[in-house]
Amino acid sequence: MDGFAHTPAPPYYAVIFTSLRTDGDNGYGAMAARMVELAAQQPGFLGAESAREGLGITVSYWADLQSIAAWKQNAEHLEAQRLGREQWYAGFRLRIARVERDYGM
Repeated sequence: MDGFAHTPAPPYYAVIFTSLRTDGDNGYGAMAARMVELAAQQPGFLGAESAREGLGITVSYWADLQSIAAWKQNAEHLEAQRLGREQWYAGFRLRIARVERDYGM
């Protein structure tokens, strides 16, 4: 994920995932890269942006709520969620928001 996601004109949806990591990689880096690759193949996926320095924030953009629900149930994503709870995250929050405006320079 380099730079800003290229999203269409609103409305669309944002899934905001904030997390605090545990110590060590334990395969996290490879799984995170795979999830970005896999999400990009899902119907309704529009793009993603991510940053980590202490608190990690990943925002993925989706065309509709049905696409988000389907992604949540993807088999590989379910495995990543399980490993996240068991190994990689000391804590996390997930928020879903409808984007009404989008502008910048």
